[in-house]
Amino acid sequence: MASIRHEVVIDASPEYTWDVLRDVGAVHERLLPGRIAGTRIEGDQRFLTFPDGHVIRELIVAIDDDARRLAYSVVEGARPSVEHHHASFEVRPEGDRMSRLIWITDILPHALAAEIRVRIERGAAEMKQAIQAAVRG
Repeated sequence: MASIRHEVVIDASPEYTWDVLRDVGAVHERLLPGRIAGTRIEGDQRFLTFPDGHVIRELIVAIDDDARRLAYSVVEGARPSVEHHHASFEVRPEGDRMSRLIWITDILPHALAAEIRVRIERGAAEMKQAIQAAVRG
């Protein structure tokens, strides 16, 4: 199993960054506007709709406010198709007023690691941009 870890520093407080991440039903509005067209929550499942109509179904495994950690798993609709996907976000303080977003993803098959790493890096950059733009308002 491949484990991909990516970290990015965001010019926003850890409290604000966590508020955006933990808002699992507003990915299309707060975290990845433009990349995600819609978000629907049904129990512990989240459905992300992309602009082309493609839908990914995720299981929200845990939202831990004390640790500022969100864990989720893609269970259907992944592109490319995966055998296993589990990921987590953690938000930690960085200096006096910034935050560090840590995104860890475990994926099978291992052969997809390079492609998934590129997507994670691009996604983290888009998240950073959206969070910082909202803070600057």
